[in-house]
Amino acid sequence: MPYPEMLVAPMREDLTRVGFTELRTADAVDAMLGGERRSVILAINSVCGCAAGAMRPAVAMSMEHEKTPEIRLTVFAGQDLEATERAREYITGYPPSSPSVALFNDGELVWMLERHQIEGRTPYEIADDLKAAYDRYC
Repeated sequence: MPYPEMLVAPMREDLTRVGFTELRTADAVDAMLGGERRSVILAINSVCGCAAGAMRPAVAMSMEHEKTPEIRLTVFAGQDLEATERAREYITGYPPSSPSVALFNDGELVWMLERHQIEGRTPYEIADDLKAAYDRYC
């Protein structure tokens, strides 16, 4: 069951205020990921305190890097169920993981940061991983 919107709104804003487009339906996910050929970051947001609490600021910090994905997208696991389920269909070869971050280029998944790679790490460490991925794939 989703959390009250009043509780999750600030967590959504952590990403939307740094230029992410929030996708809340399966149709919105398909419209943005279906035929996109530019570089795309997809942040799967979640309420999970420790991991998501590190992922969101790490993603925001990484957006200050000289090279970043051209398109910034996010879905909210546990909140926007249909959108999250559809987004996960584009993330092939990985089990569902939230929070997580996926990079796409030329319509293909090229890099993934799973929850187990987020947990127990600082936002600075996570941001460094993201920046290295941008340098390689964007």
